[in-house]
Amino acid sequence: MSFVPRAAFPSLAHLPRSYFLGHHKSGLQKMKTLLSSIDLVIECRDYRVPLTSRNPLFEESLEGKERLIVYTKRDLGGPARDSRNEEVIMKWHAPTPTMFIRNSSDEEGKASRRRSVEKLLDFLREHAQQRWKLVGHRLLVVGMPNVGKSTLLNALRAHGIGKGKVARTGAQPGVTRKIGSGVKIIPSEDDAESMDEASRKRFKGVGGGVYLVDTPGVFIPHVPDAEAMMKLALCGSVKDSIIPPVMLADYLLYHMNLIDTTLYAEYVPGPTNDIVELLEGIARRTGRLGKGGKADTEATALWMIQRWRTGNMGKFLFDGVSDDGLQASKLAEQDMAPSMNQARKAQREIRRARSKARGEA
Repeated sequence: MSFVPRAAFPSLAHLPRSYFLGHHKSGLQKMKTLLSSIDLVIECRDYRVPLTSRNPLFEESLEGKERLIVYTKRDLGGPARDSRNEEVIMKWHAPTPTMFIRNSSDEEGKASRRRSVEKLLDFLREHAQQRWKLVGHRLLVVGMPNVGKSTLLNALRAHGIGKGKVARTGAQPGVTRKIGSGVKIIPSEDDAESMDEASRKRFKGVGGGVYLVDTPGVFIPHVPDAEAMMKLALCGSVKDSIIPPVMLADYLLYHMNLIDTTLYAEYVPGPTNDIVELLEGIARRTGRLGKGGKADTEATALWMIQRWRTGNMGKFLFDGVSDDGLQASKLAEQDMAPSMNQARKAQREIRRARSKARGEA
């Protein structure tokens, strides 16, 4: 018999629908107070979930400010030569400028990442030159938790002025919990005076330099769609303790089967819709076994998820990209507009789930 993947994932009515924490709310309020001193807002979104990683709160709270949309982790969403999705996404946001940043750490990927960061730096330098300010140009970077804001800041600083990391980064959300002070990413005209002639020409008119203000990730107050919560959790916007790892791994398997069943072929004899079968196969292959040789399915599920997050178990998008995708997403939001009351209710659900998990441990 030929393998038939699941056509839909089972309903998850009991799944927590928020990760909107106290520092998310306070961070958003602080961002509003900074707007008068900000020249450009950079909103980061995860390329693997171009629709789901969009937070309507930013559009509401930071309305009226010029904005640049940056999709991070582009290399984790498929081969660079496949640019069709990029073209469609850019049409979504026109005339707002849209750029794509790669996060690869291998040698080939590093060169691609450097080019994408340098292209962004050129855009930001030209933006500052068109709006000369003696005190410098200030940018605010915003986005959902763990979409790569701090990683982007470090990359811009390293390539822009040759300085090391200033922002802490991590695999789990919540590393940045407070709004930072502005960090220089492009030198001022005075700085350029000590450089070669080509650099002096390049930075002429940039004024006092360009500074980037890092902010904590802000989650959506309420996620009406359970699958959207699963997507965000798999991409790392939600702590791994909120949703059971085996459930997340099963959702990942569901998508793998729709895209390419060979992504896990080294662990099981053939395609499967059974996550336990796959996890047991991975556990045997990687040595993640407990007492009596029994597979540690939770630890193996976390390993499988991390392998996918780093691009070692497939590179693909969870969201479908179509010409009317963004408009359809916005219309759906109008029917299920998030509220702070829903967020508070969701926070209580998360606390109850945590208490239950500690009680069972």
